[in-house]
Amino acid sequence: MSRFSALLATAAAGALALGAVPSNAAEPAEPVKSELATAFETAAAKYDVPREVLVGVGYAESHLDGHNGLPSQANGYGVMHLVSNNENPTMSEASKLTGLPVEKLAKDTASNILGAAAVLDAYADAAGLADRSNLGKWYEVVAKYSHSADGPTARLYTDEVYKIIGQGVHAAGVSTAPKAVTPDRGAYAKVAPLGTRTPASVAAADYPGAIWNPASTSNYRVGRTAAISTIVIHVTQGSYSGTISWFKNPSSQVSAHYVVRSSDGQITQMVAEKDTAWHVRSANPYSIGIEHEGWVDQPSWFTDAMYRASAALTKNIADRRGIPKDRVHIKGHNEMPDNDHTDPGPHWNWNYYMQLVNDGNPPQYNFTTYGAGVRVRSAPRLSASIVTTLPGPTQVFVECQVKGDPVTAEGTTNDWWAKLRDQGGYMTNIYIDHPDPKLPGVPEC
Repeated sequence: MSRFSALLATAAAGALALGAVPSNAAEPAEPVKSELATAFETAAAKYDVPREVLVGVGYAESHLDGHNGLPSQANGYGVMHLVSNNENPTMSEASKLTGLPVEKLAKDTASNILGAAAVLDAYADAAGLADRSNLGKWYEVVAKYSHSADGPTARLYTDEVYKIIGQGVHAAGVSTAPKAVTPDRGAYAKVAPLGTRTPASVAAADYPGAIWNPASTSNYRVGRTAAISTIVIHVTQGSYSGTISWFKNPSSQVSAHYVVRSSDGQITQMVAEKDTAWHVRSANPYSIGIEHEGWVDQPSWFTDAMYRASAALTKNIADRRGIPKDRVHIKGHNEMPDNDHTDPGPHWNWNYYMQLVNDGNPPQYNFTTYGAGVRVRSAPRLSASIVTTLPGPTQVFVECQVKGDPVTAEGTTNDWWAKLRDQGGYMTNIYIDHPDPKLPGVPEC
């Protein structure tokens, strides 16, 4: 065997412009409004709710996407997230106020927006809101719409809506201009914003920088029955504040250790790592769950701020607990046993995330091969000859998969190859073929 092949085998076994308008053209027509923009205008006018408030709530809840009528984890529906659970009755209230059936409010976007406007209007009437045009006066009405678990969570929700109003919205064919609004927080002015640190809250958080805001004791188990070995990545199927509120709801029977906000990567810890959160069924005893604000079918939620904050958290947990920073030990909810979930979904960038977890270095994936016939090639695009064959069992660290030439090993033919990590130049563009074409958790290059 050559020195190159020997080094290779040793390393693998040991580590693994719009066109010009004619001068005689007529004046350009007014742009056609999108159906969504028209729905917001219609609902705002009918129920005397400022369009900026209505759009702000919708964007905070869903980024103006109704998700084809599918429910959030809190059983909320549509662009405006009309909810039906034991703490939030906005769906039934909307149906009573508009006369529209629940199914239509859930699945028809225009009806969903109309229903939310009706609820906001009713809350404004109950609050005695006389000056409907003053955006700042809607603060307590919007806070009530959230039906948050407590004052700090309601303030978190409503401050986010007012931040959106201040920045303006340009999404899904809907636009609002930025508005400089001073919110009149009313009773919420005396509520400490979520994230206000006290010595007790700082001591309670496992991760420095996380906001301690505990879940209901009905939604997790004190202690562990197994050693922590896995970090699980989730997507909330809902908003940041809504998820926090849901985990504080005693009847939800669900929780996670951490929740990460989309806009800026803010992190809230809700269950101590020493305790068992309820997020992945049979895998709960040995895992730590991290929820990420957003929806699996909507990549706009997965911001760089979120990726970076979450990766720093994952790295911290892994380093403190001796968990390898690879895709065998850092998994998606969909990859866990005894689960039917799809999160984090196809828009989650695993390659980028794992690079961040590993301080910008290429992610490494550890798996063990069994039996003979594991073949190694040196190849750009895998066109060169086989360098060596590794006997099994062999522990191998790889970076990613690429499509290569079909190879038959142990009665299985496949064209999936795994790229071995670089070993100081000795293993550049080195690939192995594994008899199983479905290497667990290894993404394509």
